Amino acid sequence: MKMSNKKIILTGDRPTGPLHLGHYVGSLKARVKLQNKYKTYIIIADMQALTDNASFPEKIRENIIEVALDYLSVGIDPKISTIFIQSLVPELAELTMYFLNLVTLARLERNPTVKEEMRQKGFGGNVPSGFLMYPVSQAADIAAFKADLVPVGIDQLPMIEQTVEIVRKFNKIYHVGNRASNTLIEPKALVSKISRLPGIDGKAKMSKSLGNAIYLSDSSDTVSKKVMAMYTDPKHIHVENPGKVEGNIVFAYLDAFNPNLKEVERLKKQYRKGGLGDVAIKKQLIEVLENFLAPIRKRRSEFAKNPKAVMKMLEDGTKKARIAASQTLKEVRCAMKLDYF
Repeated sequence: MKMSNKKIILTGDRPTGPLHLGHYVGSLKARVKLQNKYKTYIIIADMQALTDNASFPEKIRENIIEVALDYLSVGIDPKISTIFIQSLVPELAELTMYFLNLVTLARLERNPTVKEEMRQKGFGGNVPSGFLMYPVSQAADIAAFKADLVPVGIDQLPMIEQTVEIVRKFNKIYHVGNRASNTLIEPKALVSKISRLPGIDGKAKMSKSLGNAIYLSDSSDTVSKKVMAMYTDPKHIHVENPGKVEGNIVFAYLDAFNPNLKEVERLKKQYRKGGLGDVAIKKQLIEVLENFLAPIRKRRSEFAKNPKAVMKMLEDGTKKARIAASQTLKEVRCAMKLDYF
């Protein structure tokens, strides 16, 4: 199958810090698996990161390469996946401006994902307008590359719904002559089976901002300390007592990362019956995570030896991404009757 005939995936992350296990199960795992099947664009969304970090541009700049290293370490191949920096593709900002005219303030304020993130960040009535509008920016990113699929965690589904609404409205209003085909494509969300990983503190979601994450770049000692501090069953005080598996964070991670499903079921059965302590299952999880993270750390350290090569990879990917986005914007301007010359 020729690359031009492949369906397109667009996905990415904000460079506000290193990526964690939640990112892996929510999206990174799918990206690695699907990059050979689909034409894949992966955006490092620095402009969106600035919506709530405008006073800390150095933080965003420093994390560009850290996120790129995380991508490379988990197996994303820049030879077949286009990794690029959002702010260096100005066509995305242009399309965002056009899209802002197609969505109301009330609709943006109803977006449940944005509402929850605003609550977590404690903005109150002082939410930056850019933060409130960032679903429109995401819609522009997706539409500019005519993505068919967007791998996301379940909490990001409202973003895809909003993108579909905007694209649908654009196609309804703007068209070229009597052309039946649409200028932009309505994307579909691709949600992984384990689309959300709880934080090590028992909170509903692992998050950089909540400080309850295990990062892909964490050392063995750091991972061990974080696992030993994990939330389990608060009523499971003595080893011989029956324990509760549901809501037990250790078992949630074993489900996500232990490939030996029979072993996980055996541990659950024993824990429910009694006779299996929290320290024992945490040690099991440490071993499982170490087996998973060790090769990732090794690959990351190799790529980190040559930061110039990593930045050159991003530069090449950004140039390639801009070519694709520029073509879409030509079509957009034509549909909007903005092709003056």
